[in-house]
Amino acid sequence: MKLTRFTDYSLRVLMFLATRPDGQLVQIKTISAVYNISHNHLMKIIYELGKLGYIETVRGRNGGLRLAKDPHTISIGEVVRQTEEDFFVVECFDPSKKDTCLISDACRLQGVLGKALHAFLETLDQYSLGDLIINKDQLQALMKEVT
Repeated sequence: MKLTRFTDYSLRVLMFLATRPDGQLVQIKTISAVYNISHNHLMKIIYELGKLGYIETVRGRNGGLRLAKDPHTISIGEVVRQTEEDFFVVECFDPSKKDTCLISDACRLQGVLGKALHAFLETLDQYSLGDLIINKDQLQALMKEVT
């Protein structure tokens, strides 16, 4: 399974914000520079993360963004479920499309892949954003090297 860039970048943004000292506002251009992500693409991600309640945005000259929740309360599995468009690993997972696979009626692959997808998400559910930044000092140092 491969996550979309949207989900990848969403997780990176959350990790970046989680490594900042309490309540420190960060500008989008800083995150864009650190991760070399298009400013326009990042704006869409920030908007979505704000709608989902993960980040708070402060407008104005000295504005920016910060985490809206404690990193230990943000489930990685939940973030992935909310930022991925779908989990159609194979064609027959998508009920809105006509399944053109000739062997669908007898195929056991769908069940196996469904079980694997469930295990993947279940594993992600075991981790919080706080778990991903346990090495906060090291992450901050690497991010400072870029800016």
